[in-house]
Amino acid sequence: MSMSTGKAEINVTPLIDVLLVLIIIFMVVLPEHSVGLPAILPQPAPPDDNPIPKDTDIVVSVNQDRSISVNQQPVAIERLQERLRAIFASRATRVIFVRGYRDLDFQEIARVIDIAKGADVFQVGLITE
Repeated sequence: MSMSTGKAEINVTPLIDVLLVLIIIFMVVLPEHSVGLPAILPQPAPPDDNPIPKDTDIVVSVNQDRSISVNQQPVAIERLQERLRAIFASRATRVIFVRGYRDLDFQEIARVIDIAKGADVFQVGLITE
């Protein structure tokens, strides 16, 4: 008496065929949705519009006698915030540079930076020698 022990094997070829058909169906049924950010193209300036002057750097200097000047024009410390708001009212970038006399305490420079932040200018650069 001989007994044969046969192992049952599953034929995977039809399963792979079904899987490939399902993948193709899902690729066709679900179209690719690519969503980007909305873009607005720049428009040309009207011909009768005055050209905007080129932005120059705004340098706030704290001098040796603790006086304040904006681009070498003296400004009282009480009017500095108002002056910065007026300067940056028509500018897209809000960046200032603060230059201080080397023997001053940093407290004087920090006061100017606080006033600038009160004028909604949050990008402040320090100028060193």
